[in-house]
Amino acid sequence: MLERLREMIWQVSRKMDCELLEFSGEMDHVHILLDFHPKNSISTVAGCLKSSTARVMKKDFPEQVTKFYKDKVSFWSKSYYVTSSGGAPIEKLKEYIKNQDAPKS
Repeated sequence: MLERLREMIWQVSRKMDCELLEFSGEMDHVHILLDFHPKNSISTVAGCLKSSTARVMKKDFPEQVTKFYKDKVSFWSKSYYVTSSGGAPIEKLKEYIKNQDAPKS
């Protein structure tokens, strides 16, 4: 599921002229490092990523999604956290994301 989610985020990012630099997921959230195109608003990109990935994940993995998210109304929460990297080296940010715990299948 996590690999399919990565593929979807990459596809949506490309359509919005953004570049997916790094991705990792945990049981209750994901980390996404995007090279963000300034023509987009942050809320638009977040909304597109959430809506398109939710539809595909529910379609491609109905049993897993229903089992794991049976008590939740939607696949994603309404919130998201965004920060700019400022002067931080991109390689350090990639390393941080890669080191997050991935859920056990």
